[in-house]
Amino acid sequence: MAKEQGSLDHAFVAALEKDGAFATFLTVPDSAEVLGTRRAVRVSGTIDGHPFDATLMPSGDGPHWMPLRVAICKQIGKSQAGEEVEVHLTQRHT
Repeated sequence: MAKEQGSLDHAFVAALEKDGAFATFLTVPDSAEVLGTRRAVRVSGTIDGHPFDATLMPSGDGPHWMPLRVAICKQIGKSQAGEEVEVHLTQRHT
């Protein structure tokens, strides 16, 4: 059963990726278990300490992908594939 909106506490380190449907994205480990769904989910939190809002997109059978806007890449000073970021998901909106 899908979990309701509200507080989250899911922290992880992930490498930026550049292959696929999104210009820059990262893979959210254990997302289906944490979110209780494989559907798109709006979340907020921090990436390298900077606040963000994003929609986690289902990848099919695996974990969700989190597309990164150009603005957040500029804020964190990272945009190259393979660069690692610290992510903390703190709120689920849908």
